[in-house]
Amino acid sequence: MSTEVLYPYPTLIPGVLRRRYKRFFADVELEDGSLVTAHCANTGPMTGISKVDSPVYLSPQTNPQRKLAYTWELIQVSDQEPTWVNVNTALPNRLLGHLLREHRIPELAGYQAVQPEVVYGQEGSRIDFRLTGGERPIYVEIKNTTWAAGRRALFPDTVTTRGQKHIRELMTLVPDARALLLYCISRGDCTQFSPGDQADPEYGRLLRQALDLGVEVLPCRFQFEPTGITYLGPAELVLSPTVP
Repeated sequence: MSTEVLYPYPTLIPGVLRRRYKRFFADVELEDGSLVTAHCANTGPMTGISKVDSPVYLSPQTNPQRKLAYTWELIQVSDQEPTWVNVNTALPNRLLGHLLREHRIPELAGYQAVQPEVVYGQEGSRIDFRLTGGERPIYVEIKNTTWAAGRRALFPDTVTTRGQKHIRELMTLVPDARALLLYCISRGDCTQFSPGDQADPEYGRLLRQALDLGVEVLPCRFQFEPTGITYLGPAELVLSPTVP
């Protein structure tokens, strides 16, 4: 396990989740007993990771334009053992962008430049990163996953027409370019990854079709702690279905 901290958190504030509502809001009780409302960047269902009374960490925000003074960063789950799970969906692109710029992912060697948010495809999409300067360009689409069944991370945890579109777009790129789905596993207790067939069977079907056509899948494991985030390397891709 790597001990290098890729992203050191600012000083976080501990609390307990009392309510998550309207997708964007979470009421958190702080250690002094006060109740604050924090911004929730994860607008999905957060399957299995939004249990009331769970320990959480918030980051204070100093921007005077912000309506909410806190951002919800982490929640602790206990599916296997106590594990911190990332809630801030702005972090995966930041983490993986750093690894790409530092050439720290061996499976993606042979490029010189990293370009974020490049328009491509036939359905009006933007790729998270395009890597150029090698034999072929590499298109990298990043997906954040927090849902788990045992040691297996799953994506998606709800129907995602946007995610389905991205897979269709990536299939049109091969073989002229490398096309890659890179899943950020935002919890350190998972060693495997599978498509979330129970939540979105069509996504799972498209993912398997894309693999057959040459689209690559790379699930990347990260350990989240209140002090910072470390990269644990790739997870095993498992295509057999599982029932959480």
